[in-house]
Amino acid sequence: MKLTVLGSTGSIGTQALGVARERGWGVAALAAGRNLDVLEAQVREFRPEVVSVSEEVYTEARSRFPDVRVISNPSEVAALPADVVVNAMSGLIGLPPTRAALEAGRAVALATKEAMVTAAHLMWEAAAVGGGRVVPVDSEHTGMYQCLTGEDLGDVAELILTASGGPFRDGPADLSAVTPEQALKHPSWNMGPKVTLDSATLMNKGLEVMECASLYGLPLSQVGVVIHPQSIVHAAVRFRDGSLKGQFGPTDMRLPIAYAIDAAPTGMRHPGDVRGARRGPEVAGHLGWPLRGHWEFREPDPVRFPCLALAYRAGEAGGLLPTALNAADEVAVEAFLSGGVGFTDIPRLIERVLDETPAGTLTWETLFETDAWARARARELTAGVGA
Repeated sequence: MKLTVLGSTGSIGTQALGVARERGWGVAALAAGRNLDVLEAQVREFRPEVVSVSEEVYTEARSRFPDVRVISNPSEVAALPADVVVNAMSGLIGLPPTRAALEAGRAVALATKEAMVTAAHLMWEAAAVGGGRVVPVDSEHTGMYQCLTGEDLGDVAELILTASGGPFRDGPADLSAVTPEQALKHPSWNMGPKVTLDSATLMNKGLEVMECASLYGLPLSQVGVVIHPQSIVHAAVRFRDGSLKGQFGPTDMRLPIAYAIDAAPTGMRHPGDVRGARRGPEVAGHLGWPLRGHWEFREPDPVRFPCLALAYRAGEAGGLLPTALNAADEVAVEAFLSGGVGFTDIPRLIERVLDETPAGTLTWETLFETDAWARARARELTAGVGA
């Protein structure tokens, strides 16, 4: 097995390389942005043939990696031959490399949730053009993939995603005064600040609901969310006969990453095209993980966490609203983390942007135009809040 890892210096990228180390997989190429110190250690260990870096560090990278081909285009890296392309680039910058990989016929282990949130039908079109395949990396989505393996989607009544509930699931009742430091203390997972903050507002779960519907070709009305503080059950399927099937395990992203890489070569070419994968050996010493303890499930609170409903609204409307939602959320989160707005201002700002989003058909051009417009409008609104 030979991998290309996009976003190799981030949380998912470094863990993917950790799995590669454990499994003895090779690395064909890396895309890493600006973090040359971490990239240098990765190049020294894995010896990729090609690396991609941001243009501002391109000259320095060429001098630091004289024996490696250095480029500044992650889409070019994504299209290179590899058994699996792991795309861990967050944000819309991860979309063109995903498109390039799929159009080149690559198997993609996809951790870039924006690809299916904002541009699902464009991604499936790219897969159809080039014969590429997709398996999601997120723990909830790989859990759902495993639950659906061997099942008929026509027998599904509901797809159920679990959420830890974030740091504020048990209080305080009034969230208007919570601080960024409090919001970044996730009770279950070690993630980057954007995903951690989205988990605190439940926007992350809303984005996963949209992604889930896009991956498996079911309406949003058939995708539900339950709060599960223990974060042991990652996903479940309720079938029309009343049966429930769940996937559970430790809170360690290396497990879903390994499964997604194993499954990607025979992964999905269209929504719901779920195929099983032959599992590799033990990951991270989890065969001895103890199956015991108290498991709790409860309904999310839509009053305290309105971002979840906003995601359903954008997903049901479709068109350009998912792109506007994603962009507005990124701006609002940045403003909160920098102290420009309060925690409860985040959903208010997003809702204002959704209310003002113009109607239109989603294409590659309108996607990026809408993203730019929504970011600009959200920044205007955050400036007004902070004034």
